[in-house]
Amino acid sequence: MIANDPQRAIRDATVAAEPRLIAMRRDIHSVPELAFQETRTAGIVAAELARLGIPHRTGIGRTGVIGEIKGGRPGPTLAIRADMDALPIHEETGIAFASTVDGQMHACGHDIHTTTLLGVAAVLKDLAPQIAGTVRLVFQPAEEVLEGAAAMIADGAAEGVDLAIGFHNHPDMPVGTFGYVRGPCLAASDRFDLIVRGKSGHAAHPDDAVDPIVAAAHFVAQAQTVVSREIKPLHPAVVTVGMFQGGTTYNIIPERVHLKGTVRTLHADARDTAEAALRRLADGLQQMMRVTCDMTYVRKVPPLVNDDRVLDPVIAAVARQMGVAVEEGEPSMGSEDFAEFAALAPSFQLRIGSGAPGRADRLHNAFYQPDEKTIGLGVQALSRAALDLLS
Repeated sequence: MIANDPQRAIRDATVAAEPRLIAMRRDIHSVPELAFQETRTAGIVAAELARLGIPHRTGIGRTGVIGEIKGGRPGPTLAIRADMDALPIHEETGIAFASTVDGQMHACGHDIHTTTLLGVAAVLKDLAPQIAGTVRLVFQPAEEVLEGAAAMIADGAAEGVDLAIGFHNHPDMPVGTFGYVRGPCLAASDRFDLIVRGKSGHAAHPDDAVDPIVAAAHFVAQAQTVVSREIKPLHPAVVTVGMFQGGTTYNIIPERVHLKGTVRTLHADARDTAEAALRRLADGLQQMMRVTCDMTYVRKVPPLVNDDRVLDPVIAAVARQMGVAVEEGEPSMGSEDFAEFAALAPSFQLRIGSGAPGRADRLHNAFYQPDEKTIGLGVQALSRAALDLLS
């Protein structure tokens, strides 16, 4: 039956595993762990892989786990990656299995991702004789701080990987739907800190001081021209100052102001242009406003670019398994450190609808409640994608 009817085999195996997967998801959800603190979650993953008889390694990238399923014939190595970390958000859902950790919540659905990949492991373990190659199961920490993928790669997680699949739940898409984006899918994420130093003094005598607040405000206003006047109009970019901190009271000009900001771009030349422009603006303040400026600019992750060599066969496999069209969507200026894997091997990130009927949830929200049907549907889609890619 398996050889002749993979759709039914994958569906039946998923249905059998689904109650256990939902129970594990609720357990993980109730005890969320922040970046590089996912020791309990990693323990659950390792225990389940051991139960399934899948060889695995722990402590990869500090708290990551890798399992491998060897196929019955030689072939390429396919990595499938799921993230495990939660967010510093206080949960407000009131559900029975809500977070028991104050100020921490799985508000991005990484609990869904972790259990989905465990379901894929269970299905593909039984289908291993049909697989030509190896499936590497990558359970990654610290996606929310955009550092976990790099940490796992530094520990060898991408060695020998020929192609990779990532996935993310999407509450803006109804459960049961799937989506994709060709080319640049998610933005590069960079960040900057700018310290503007002036000369403190009495607010009534500004001529005896050098005001860093006025200078910093000028930088914030001019930073918006980077996108509108320096980057190609057809290359999306965002420059946002998220923190402006300086001063203590009404009548004192402070000594310094601290700005924090983020830059998001989909194209390499826009990324370079934005950094150069912001540095130039900071340098210009020193002459124009008599302040001194100290900018720290950090490039976090590159854009996530979907490769048609993986995208096309995956969406065809998902359509065959699920009997639905996989809808093309638009890029997002959000970021995702699966881009680190995509920079090393042809890759594709699948969008999996998680929107529950009658709800209008969004990620990173204290009330977020993804539809748990997302788990089984994701297991089927990803299992079929792996089977067809490695057939």
